Amino acid sequence: MRSGWHIAFWLGAVGVLLVLLWLCWAVLPPFIMALAIGYLLDPVAGRLQSLGLSRLMATLVILAAFAIVLALLFVLVFPILGHQLSAFIQQLPETLNKLGSLLGQAGDRLGREYLGPILRKLGLEGTKASDVHGNVSDIVGEMARTVGTFLKSIVARGGAVISVVSLLIVTPVVAFYMLLDWHKMTATVDSLIPLRHRETAHQLMHEIDNALAGFLRGQSLVCVFLGLWYGLGLTLIGLNFGLLIGLSAGVLSFIPYVGSLTALVVSAIVAIVQDWPHWQLFALTMGLVLTGQFLEANILSPKLVGDKVGVHPAWLIFALLAFGSVLGFIGLVIAVPVAAAAGVLLRFAIGRYRASEFYLGMPTWLAPKMSEPIAKTPVDSDH
Repeated sequence: MRSGWHIAFWLGAVGVLLVLLWLCWAVLPPFIMALAIGYLLDPVAGRLQSLGLSRLMATLVILAAFAIVLALLFVLVFPILGHQLSAFIQQLPETLNKLGSLLGQAGDRLGREYLGPILRKLGLEGTKASDVHGNVSDIVGEMARTVGTFLKSIVARGGAVISVVSLLIVTPVVAFYMLLDWHKMTATVDSLIPLRHRETAHQLMHEIDNALAGFLRGQSLVCVFLGLWYGLGLTLIGLNFGLLIGLSAGVLSFIPYVGSLTALVVSAIVAIVQDWPHWQLFALTMGLVLTGQFLEANILSPKLVGDKVGVHPAWLIFALLAFGSVLGFIGLVIAVPVAAAAGVLLRFAIGRYRASEFYLGMPTWLAPKMSEPIAKTPVDSDH
């Protein structure tokens, strides 16, 4: 009865928390971003404190550095990105139409030179190559409409949920107070943990902190490298909108698979349309993007991130799809950190379950004596 009451209490508390988060979701993104900033920069503030600064001065130094970096971005980078974004949106319909025309021509040639003879051998002469062109045109048209709808939804949802005021004013202010009072907030949360469970809670929080810190800081460095690699590389080889595509892909690389796919698909489309009928630009673009993905998969992520998340790739993809469908773009951003924390809690729960009387089928005090004979199998024996 006592254990059941505890379970019911915590399930009810989690349910109430989820309902409150759902009701307040429209205003939460700036606070989530501020919480992430405070979490990431708390070690920096601690290092500044160890140099003799007070917590307030350390926070002000970090805020001033952030303001300087943001000002430099506004002066040097954002105008270029804004110009490229405006031009990219204006040229997007023309680019997709040209891509559809090129694919249609390729379909005609495929049907005339390769598919036609095969169809004649199969007795399907009535099928015309123009049907291939029509099907390709329909697919490209549907893709264009889907992309347009997606962009409109991003703009609409972004304007409603994360306004410019929230990004530029609310987030830095909230991050300042969270960073200033970080230890007070964590101490308050710690004081609410029941004394009998405090040691276990500390162990769990330590494991979650290792998983989150390893992923967030490591993946942030990966994003910076890929943004510079893609942005500068695509610009130097002469790809239109190279800086916009590269930096966007670098930022989106925080979401597994999304950044790499964005860089690959968008840069390939722009390179084909820009340099047709030549293939030099396309080859250079694919070489640069695939090299970046190779470096990410084989050098950067293993060294900087490793297996900090502790979640199987299949479950990671499921988490991305589930959070993205329910919470939109913000859901994609928080999917991996939440999955990492959930993985720690799930492994803890499985460990407790396997140590329980229900799983063992015997009192726990008998388990150590019975564990060796039970674990003994013919495969494990020396014979």
